[in-house]
Amino acid sequence: MFDLQKINSTITNTAVITCAISKTRYKLVKKPPEKYIKSLQLDLFSQFVTNDKSEVSNTVEVWESIPKYFFTSTQVEKLRTKTGHADPYKMEFSYDGIAFSVKIQPALIEQKGGGYKACFPSVTEELVEEALKKFLTIQNHGIHDVNKAETWVRFSLSMIYRELKSRGRTRSRNEIKHAIEVMNKCNISLFKDKKEIWSGAILQDLVTVGREEYLADTDAHHIGRLPLFISNAINRLEYRQFNYDRLMSCNEQLSRFIYKKLINRYRHANLVNNYHFMFSDLKNSGLLQQKRDIDNRRKVLSALDELKEKNIIARYETDDRKEGRAIIDVKYVIFPSNHFISEQKAANKRVSDNSEKQPIDVFPKPMAKLK
Repeated sequence: MFDLQKINSTITNTAVITCAISKTRYKLVKKPPEKYIKSLQLDLFSQFVTNDKSEVSNTVEVWESIPKYFFTSTQVEKLRTKTGHADPYKMEFSYDGIAFSVKIQPALIEQKGGGYKACFPSVTEELVEEALKKFLTIQNHGIHDVNKAETWVRFSLSMIYRELKSRGRTRSRNEIKHAIEVMNKCNISLFKDKKEIWSGAILQDLVTVGREEYLADTDAHHIGRLPLFISNAINRLEYRQFNYDRLMSCNEQLSRFIYKKLINRYRHANLVNNYHFMFSDLKNSGLLQQKRDIDNRRKVLSALDELKEKNIIARYETDDRKEGRAIIDVKYVIFPSNHFISEQKAANKRVSDNSEKQPIDVFPKPMAKLK
């Protein structure tokens, strides 16, 4: 669950000044630590139970449960005004049965012909975030300050290009550059009971070698600060190993969303138990945007078929819930593949191994859970 006291205390520690004036956000850009910080927590984040470290990464459920990458190009065009601007987009969702809302303020990206255009995060930004989290597990590419709960990742546009290409998710360098700008300039605000409990960019405090060099040199290294939720997860070992290569092989966004859901919730998968979720649960993803529910249900079946094709699940069953003749919900029952079972066992062992090495809790005082 989101820990409000922990979030508030860490925001205070980061000393980032943010003020909103007429929808414009001003903030003091933080700089990364000048010297390398030895961090047991980052070491544990980078250690996996696997024979091939290149195939695995970490999922941070609390952060990834906040819907933000669901925008389609058609949807964005409808949200834009004639001048290319757009108001923030707000949607309701729930996490662990608790109601939240998220407000996404688009990035205003300068256009070559002059003027600015509002851009919301979408599928390319989702894939770039996965690549950055993967880089964080590579030696000398991550910095984690336990006391400030700050996590920085070092990257270049060429690194992201090569990584996405190697996973079959090729994007041009211009598309990647655009995605980084959107991730840095958009703003995500999280609300509970109509009160804002967190606000920030997906990729905060981006430090580059200068705008001209940044645009001209795709091999130049840059460093950005990842969201507070990821830093807290690293501090408290609240993340989970998964098959990153298999995730990136999925073509459909909804397939990747369901796969992450299975990783985080179906932890003790085996041949004698199964896992189920409801069609209504998936609406939290923001990925079911067809006008007719019958088309959204077909989209779910397509995603499950892809998970079966990728050998993540062995099979699935559906149970329509009806009122009269109308289908009001659907229960999906998942049966795991042997590969998924093995991967979950490895992830569980890693959790056990890390718990034995866990340092003194950097948040020793009791934390009030959001209820």
